[in-house]
Amino acid sequence: MFRLNHDLSDSLDHFRELIRELGQEHLCSLLETKWINERDWSWKASQKIKANSSKKRKVSLLFDHLEPIELAEHLTYLEFKSFCRISFVDYQNYIRNCCMKDIPVMERSIALCNGISQWVQLMVLSRPTAQLRAEVFTKFIHVAQSLHLMHNYNTLMAVVGGLCHSSISRLKDTTSHVPSDATKVLNEMTDLLSSCRNYDNYRQAYHKCSGFKIPILGVHLKDLISVNEAMSDYVEENKINVQKLQALYSHINELIQLQQVPPRLDANKDLVHLLTLSLDLYYTEDEIYELSYAREPKNCKAPPATPSRPPVVVDWASGVAPKPDPRTISKHVQRMVDSVFKNYDHDENGFISQEDFEKIAASFPFSFCVMDKEKQGLVNRDEITAYFMRASVICSKLGLGFVHNFQETTYMKPTFCDNCSGFVNCGMNCHKLCKDQVAFECKKNAKMTNDSPTPSSTPVTTGTTEGGFGADNNNAFNII
Repeated sequence: MFRLNHDLSDSLDHFRELIRELGQEHLCSLLETKWINERDWSWKASQKIKANSSKKRKVSLLFDHLEPIELAEHLTYLEFKSFCRISFVDYQNYIRNCCMKDIPVMERSIALCNGISQWVQLMVLSRPTAQLRAEVFTKFIHVAQSLHLMHNYNTLMAVVGGLCHSSISRLKDTTSHVPSDATKVLNEMTDLLSSCRNYDNYRQAYHKCSGFKIPILGVHLKDLISVNEAMSDYVEENKINVQKLQALYSHINELIQLQQVPPRLDANKDLVHLLTLSLDLYYTEDEIYELSYAREPKNCKAPPATPSRPPVVVDWASGVAPKPDPRTISKHVQRMVDSVFKNYDHDENGFISQEDFEKIAASFPFSFCVMDKEKQGLVNRDEITAYFMRASVICSKLGLGFVHNFQETTYMKPTFCDNCSGFVNCGMNCHKLCKDQVAFECKKNAKMTNDSPTPSSTPVTTGTTEGGFGADNNNAFNII
């Protein structure tokens, strides 16, 4: 119950303070909660970090307004919570199985790293011009600097891996606008995280720093596997190889001890909700490349795109993605909506301006999902909740694959335009004037259902459809 309801632990803390004020500090030992399952270090980490963030403050939820240090701190907060969930037994199981199977907390940690890397790529690619993309690119370089100073090497690997990904490094027009000093910093970070000589540069830096630090999990998991494979289980006369057990214990215990040194930072839960919702989205490599080539089409005459330094390859984390759970997504969305109204509903009347909301939406890589453009002025809680839920479904189910093939059709019932007033799970509808502005694309073989409400006041419309609703065309896309 203490882990499920943080209000209980807060009340207990207040009770301890009251006892101390009354001069009865020796009674505090009666309030210990050591019986709580100690595997769940994440709860303890949350409480330790929460103690440093007791002051209430409103923040900006706009990506452009966030300082790099703020982003670095809150990414570190999420990373540390995820890292602390991994128990000694989880590491043992990984050694035994050599994979993430049946180790959900470790899989979630890897998925967070991949989510950050993809988020970096998508935030760069979400900007329409090369200059704006370069500004986001440069900002993430400064985030990487802050992560390095905080000794958060795992998130540093994710951010630098995203910036060095070939879908980004091929954007020559974009990188030409990046300041030379920022490019120099990125090269230094890439050298630090290089896999050359078994990550020698990283290992030296890691061992030099003391206190709080988050290791590159994949590097240390590889070390565990190497020790397990290099040393036999038994020695002569079938005696247990105690040296191997000691070596494995030493490696695992070093990681476990790091969980007891929380970062000194002031995490704001509103920014945590913003990042949590953003990082839980998932795209395939092909979908990201589609977006990259849409921003800067391939030029056959141009030389092949190669980064100035070898990119960071997070091969140990490839293929692991978050598994969308409707209840979890709904929880994240509700917390995000609460944060939006807490920080932007200044009159506390249940509405925020559409201008504010459009700026907030730009902080998410699914900004192609739009609100009703005909609505003016204010947006209420239900509309914002529906937006985030709809966008989450789009990203988890549809992706950014193949462009729709428009064909003309005639509607015999009222229909919304999906580009400007609502989404229909492909059959997607749009006005002829909106056709070239539709940013959303879908997989040709995705089977979607038309589930949007139909307004009784909308006139009969004529337009075009993609392939109709035949057996071989499950992704009908209609133009009103």
